[in-house]
Amino acid sequence: MSNIFNILEKWQAAFYLAAIATGLALAASSYSMPEALAGLLWPALAVLLYVTFTQAPLVGVHKTIRHGRFLATAVLANFLLVPVLVWCLLPLLPGDPAIRLGVALVLLLPCTDWFVAFVHQGRGDVRQAVAFLPVSLLLQALLLPVYIWLFFGELVVVVAARREMLLAFVCLIALPFCLAYITERWVAQKQERVASARFLAMLPVPLLMLVVFLIATTQFERVAASVHLFGLLLLVFCAYLLLTAMLARLLSRLFRLPVTHGRTLVFSLGTRNSFVVLPLALALPAGYELAAVTIVFQSLVELIGMAVFVWWVPGKVLPDQGV
Repeated sequence: MSNIFNILEKWQAAFYLAAIATGLALAASSYSMPEALAGLLWPALAVLLYVTFTQAPLVGVHKTIRHGRFLATAVLANFLLVPVLVWCLLPLLPGDPAIRLGVALVLLLPCTDWFVAFVHQGRGDVRQAVAFLPVSLLLQALLLPVYIWLFFGELVVVVAARREMLLAFVCLIALPFCLAYITERWVAQKQERVASARFLAMLPVPLLMLVVFLIATTQFERVAASVHLFGLLLLVFCAYLLLTAMLARLLSRLFRLPVTHGRTLVFSLGTRNSFVVLPLALALPAGYELAAVTIVFQSLVELIGMAVFVWWVPGKVLPDQGV
């Protein structure tokens, strides 16, 4: 089993890219495939988060919150510096308000689901990531209306945002977290149960492969119908990933974060909350259909970017010798 684990860890980026390519190919060849798989995405995400949470010592996560240097840096970067960056990127986009709204929605809010899984795969600090989640969700619920008002002068997503964030928190964060905590306590009671924990440690990579496969498969038609828009969007989203990686590295040095905390910050800035904001975009009035397309395309770009990041961040951006 250790050999399998080592292979999964070593070649994870290639596995993620292969899963994305397979999903896109299947969706292109079968019209019924996306509909059949659509209902599996959130359950797969929930299981992925549960398995990821079991890899962190959750019993002591409250101690992590008390040491708040990472938390303060993550809040500053995600809720002040990233909005400024998004504001600077918006003029580069086409003038269509739906496209600009979609970009703003997806880039303004930090991820609250697979962010933790990528932190684990990218050798960051999962406890810091878990500690950041409730703070992030609370600030998102409070600040999203403010951001939309500042950027666009209207509050078209306020009601839907609150409902979808609550649903995402319960289904994708709170429930998997509680189950993982129970599992950790159960494993700690008897030595022979440690084997179960070791088995769970092998699952994040194949589960994340399943999640990215489902996204690529279920969202192919929506993305393919608007492919003419993607050249400029691709440049903007890639620029965002590169700029936030450099920003995280700079902040890690400035605030003297441990290297694992710095990696966690990179993934916090690089991953965005597409699963929460996509339902918001779909609920927008007629004329804003391209907002949802923009968000779906960003999630696919982000998936490929994170597949690269799990190798690039610990190897090149913030290697083990320090920041």
